[in-house]
Amino acid sequence: MTTPRPAPFGRALCAMITPFTAEGALDLDGAQRLADRLVAGGCDGLVLSGTTGESPTTSDTEKAGLVRVVREAVGDRAHIVAGVGTADTRHTVELALAAEKAGADGLLAVTPYYSRPPQDAVEAHFRELADACGLPLALYDIPGRTGTRIEPETMIRLAEHPRIVAVKDCAYDLLGTQKVLARTGMAYYTGCDEYVLALYAIGGTGYISTVANVTPRHFRAVIDAFDAGDTAEAARRQRLTIPLTELMMGSGLPGTVTAKALLSRLGLPAGPVRAPLRPAGREASDGLLAAYEGLVAA
Repeated sequence: MTTPRPAPFGRALCAMITPFTAEGALDLDGAQRLADRLVAGGCDGLVLSGTTGESPTTSDTEKAGLVRVVREAVGDRAHIVAGVGTADTRHTVELALAAEKAGADGLLAVTPYYSRPPQDAVEAHFRELADACGLPLALYDIPGRTGTRIEPETMIRLAEHPRIVAVKDCAYDLLGTQKVLARTGMAYYTGCDEYVLALYAIGGTGYISTVANVTPRHFRAVIDAFDAGDTAEAARRQRLTIPLTELMMGSGLPGTVTAKALLSRLGLPAGPVRAPLRPAGREASDGLLAAYEGLVAA
């Protein structure tokens, strides 16, 4: 038997893209169809309006509308976690309250970016957010994008708040992660697809994956094999995902761009990206499709 792990939003989560129409408007029907496919493919939860969901270029009204229609599509079959992180504490709280009203089950908030606040300000930002809203909150630690780390000691203090329950971990610091895991009850989700098995093996809860937009079953199979006690099979399945993960997340193109390119090639809801992002070229999308087909055939 495996040891129960804290899983406030399930174990297998997808950082879902936001489908747009050919004209660039929000594609609500496409969002419902994609959400349904992801849940049927093994996703316990969907993270909406994260960076993969192009949150910097969607309006507050679009974000709330997306939560409402995805809730309608998946019902109680999956958790809905709304991305609400901004560089402005007041705006972040406004987004959180709107997400709660629209039917979200939880929140994901990135560290305020660009301004690079010190750790006491980072802590105060997240506490203000958690105090303002009744939903459980996951902290998104991705210093390579924001410029500011949520240091392990800050994370440990924040874990004392009853509504701060989880972390999306993109800090690439397994030592720091283990320090927090050892001293708190925080649920740790890797946001780095190549680390799904590594973080799970040291006590993580699961993952929030961008690549799962196209391959939800393959990442679910990694943690299912580990839970069944077959660590060799879990490692084999993790390795199978690496060629596609490398192309989608390590090719120099944002994951949003590569996910939408591949979804479009598969005839699934996606649409264009919004500026300043630009679509993947034909050569890149051909490579993505070949890697996807190789994974499916393996």
